[in-house]
Amino acid sequence: MTRIMVVNDTQEILSLFRDILTDEGYEVALYSSAIHDMEEIERVRPQLIILDFVFGHENLGFQMLQKMKMHRGTARIPIIVCTAALQAVREMEGYLQSKGVQVILKPFDVDDLVEAVRRGLTTAAYEAQVDHADAEPPADEPST
Repeated sequence: MTRIMVVNDTQEILSLFRDILTDEGYEVALYSSAIHDMEEIERVRPQLIILDFVFGHENLGFQMLQKMKMHRGTARIPIIVCTAALQAVREMEGYLQSKGVQVILKPFDVDDLVEAVRRGLTTAAYEAQVDHADAEPPADEPST
C-alpha cells in the first residue's frame, strides 16, 4: 500500500488529511511537528510527503523541505507543500519549482489535493523507472 506522510501542526488538519487519504486507499503517517531527523523519514519510507510551511510562527516546514532535498535518502521523495502562507510560497516559488515541489494553498479543494497526490506519485514512479532503465547494463550487441 502506498504510504503518505503528512506533517502539520494542526490536529484538525491532520485528521482531515487522514480521512481524505485513507478514503483514497493510501496508508497515512501523521506528524504534528517538523521532522529534523532525516532517518525518521527513511524509517517510515513514505512514497510522498505533504508538508505545511509554517509551524507556529516559524518556517520549520521550509527548513525540513531544504534538509530533505539535501539528504540523499530523502531527496527524491515527492513533496506537496500545503499551506496558507501565500507570501512564503511566493518568495520561494523559484526554489520550489526547481525541486519539483507542488503547492496547494489552504483552504484547498479536496479534488485538487487528490489530483496533486496522484500527480506526485505518478511522477515519482516514472522517475524510478527511468533510473532503473539507466542503471541496467547495456545488452550485448550481436556479432555479425
